[in-house]
Amino acid sequence: MSSVYGEHLKLSIFGQSHGSAIGMTLDGVPAGLSVDLEALNVFMQRRAPGKQAYSTPRAEADCPEFLSGIVNGYTCGAPIAAVIQNTNTKSRDYSNLYDCPRPGHADYTAQVKYKGYQDVAGGGHFSGRLTAPLCIAGGLCIQWLKQRGITVTGHICSIAGISDIPARIDPVRPQLQFSDPDFPVFSAQAAEKMKKAISDAKADGDSVGGVIECVIEGVPAGLGGPLFGGLEGKIAQAIYAIPAVKGVDFGAGFDACGMPGSQHNDAFTIENNTVRTITNNAGGILGGISSGMPIIFRVGIKPTPSIAKLQQSVSLSSMEEKDLTVEGRHDPCIVPRAVPVVEAAAAIAIFDALLSNY
Repeated sequence: MSSVYGEHLKLSIFGQSHGSAIGMTLDGVPAGLSVDLEALNVFMQRRAPGKQAYSTPRAEADCPEFLSGIVNGYTCGAPIAAVIQNTNTKSRDYSNLYDCPRPGHADYTAQVKYKGYQDVAGGGHFSGRLTAPLCIAGGLCIQWLKQRGITVTGHICSIAGISDIPARIDPVRPQLQFSDPDFPVFSAQAAEKMKKAISDAKADGDSVGGVIECVIEGVPAGLGGPLFGGLEGKIAQAIYAIPAVKGVDFGAGFDACGMPGSQHNDAFTIENNTVRTITNNAGGILGGISSGMPIIFRVGIKPTPSIAKLQQSVSLSSMEEKDLTVEGRHDPCIVPRAVPVVEAAAAIAIFDALLSNY
């Protein structure tokens, strides 16, 4: 399994959904960076389960225990290691999943690749539970980026086809504020409609997906590179580690494909003796290199595959079709809890790119 990310910043994630603990190691972090553990815990709670009516009832504290790398509130240069204890796993017999894979899950593909040696309990190493240690690393990187004037902000762009107001990053206009920090949507009306769609799906034994928009401001020009070193690719690689992600686009994204070049090209201008662009259809990246404009991208999140409805699967032993009902505790929509995970993954990619440059 490939559980390591980064060029100069090396992140390794370990553990399984229903194992005794999950965790991460973060190597390559310079010594002397301050760490606010209280702020990190606040960030972690945004992703933690069992906090809202629209999330899984599995309650986990998700408070990381640091084993190394931080001394007296500062990084010491040694690899940072942290673990989170799994305390609310509700173990049961998952052995049927070796033979009858859940639609939309990795059960079938994991069975083919790992030949029955994979851990199927709660999804094992494929579970969204593994985004908790990702948030430990990302939460730290968010702090270190902020110390350099770089901010990472995600919000719910849409859920079940219900759209929010797009992020406003024009410095002439004030930034919109979230109506609810735990449900980061600019429009209170859109938020209520989204919550109703989630509630309706849950009542029907179903689930819904959506889109998350992320804005990274303060990134200096010059990070990244062409071809395989492109900043879009580095961000996308980190984002695709989130199990539910089905697509990533930058700037105008696929809408650019329907624009003429004269409309899509971002004209250059000078502001405060700095090169800027009048528009930002490129999403802050040109030729794989940051332009100094805000980096904007959107992430497509699929509906939670674990639903209460009866679904058709197959028996791998008999090679016959078989009905399956998925049991357990699941989110009817993971989009709200995925927002900090997207922020975390993006922050890891940007901090790694900074270390690559300096």
